[in-house]
Amino acid sequence: MSAAALPSEVQRTLRRMARALGRNGLSGPFGHCSLRLDADHFLVCAPRPMALIAADESGTVVPVAGPLPDGVLGEVRLHQQVYARRSEVQAVCRFISPSVTALAAMGRTPRPRHGNGAYFAPGVPFWTRSALVRDDPSARAVADLMGDAPAIVLNVNGAVTAGRSPEQALTLAWFLEDAARVELAVLAAGQAESGHLILGEEADVRATWQGRIAERVWEFLTRDDPEA
Repeated sequence: MSAAALPSEVQRTLRRMARALGRNGLSGPFGHCSLRLDADHFLVCAPRPMALIAADESGTVVPVAGPLPDGVLGEVRLHQQVYARRSEVQAVCRFISPSVTALAAMGRTPRPRHGNGAYFAPGVPFWTRSALVRDDPSARAVADLMGDAPAIVLNVNGAVTAGRSPEQALTLAWFLEDAARVELAVLAAGQAESGHLILGEEADVRATWQGRIAERVWEFLTRDDPEA
């Protein structure tokens, strides 16, 4: 499958998602995102700071199974393993946001303490190794630990979210960072053990995608995008 043969809208959607991650404080010079094309291929963004990806920069088609194409970042193996295990996933975000990283430095992930955090109940899996995930065995182990969760934190190296659409994957990235912000505030107030957690049926009800939740977050995070 050739990237040049893809509909222009697919490339545009990927670029907008990448720039949203980069321009809303969710990732600096590092990180990447992708869209599923079919059962055997996905499209990953250009290997540049995501905020700086230009309107004429195309992503690269990557096989779900097999070696990475030339020029594709090693951590894109994470995307391969998530897509291989989860047929419902249509988009993946790999990002390094400040509050998620600060919590990880304490060996913690966000707890479901408010509405945005409820999407990750009962908790976010935590990959304890500090090395970057750039080989197949590590990528497989991370995907196994992630299971069917919407996100996983990769120690002090950021996080991965997986969604049923580009809008969901981006929204989950923003929600995870917001949940980490709230967790840091609760810890600073000394209320980590006594604060309410949204769990079970309460979390199931609160973590809804009805009411254009993902679409509205997408609209907010892609505001003023050059390809809007």
